[in-house]
Order: sequence, then structure tokens, then C-alpha cells
Amino acid sequence: MVEVLVAFVVLAIGLLGIAGLLLKSLQSGRTATYRTQVVNLAADLADRIRMNRTATNGYATLYADVEVEVPACDGTGGCADAELAATDLARWKATLAQTLPNGQGQVVVTPPLAAGEPNNYVITVRWTEVGEAAPVTFQIGFQT
Repeated sequence: MVEVLVAFVVLAIGLLGIAGLLLKSLQSGRTATYRTQVVNLAADLADRIRMNRTATNGYATLYADVEVEVPACDGTGGCADAELAATDLARWKATLAQTLPNGQGQVVVTPPLAAGEPNNYVITVRWTEVGEAAPVTFQIGFQT
């Protein structure tokens, strides 16, 4: 009888360990999904900035910036470069907010020090992971 009770205790401890591993794998999978989405969203905005090089400062935005409305020319073509930049940022920030928990983004533009040098851009995305006190931050930098 004692041997059966010891076997049940050992089995229960093993099952609790398996349940803990399952929960950890689910959390890691969610984190990996968020990070994949962040990389894709940051790369998408970087490509949009590269395609609209003349709207240099039009892409500068901070976390706290209020999202702008999409210009009326959106979808019809004929947007000015600054309007296209505003459209790109509005959609990007809206997608961040919808895709990530407390998702926010900012773009810092550093003009060149000398004529003929490229502009420097740093795209930063932050979001809150479940169970984490501080937000997670991802940065990508590039030049155009």
C-alpha cells in the first residue's frame, strides 16, 4: 500500500513538471510570435522610408505623438511626399497598437553632418509582454 502511494506522489510530481514545461513553451511561442511581427513591421516601415526618401523629417515620430489621420489622397494616388509619410506612420502606429499588447513605435531621424552623406534612421518598437514588468524594446537602424 505504501509503495502505491509513493508511486502516485512520484507520478504527480512528474505531471506537474510536464505541465510547467507546457506553460513555458506556450509563453515562449507567444514571445516568438510578437518578435517576428515586430521585425516584419519595422522592416516594412524601413522599406517605405527608403521608397519615399524626399520626406526625410516626415517620418520622425515619438511614442507619445498622436496618430494623424490618413490624408484624403490615400488610395487615389497623387499624395505629396509628406502626406505619404503621414499615411505610412498612421497605418504603422495603428498596426502596432492592434498587433502587439500596448504596442508603440517611434522613428528618430538624424540628418547628415556633411552634404552628400545619408540620413540616419532608428526605428524603435516597444510592447508589454505578459508577466514582464518593463516593456520589451526592439530597434533597427539604417541609412538612406
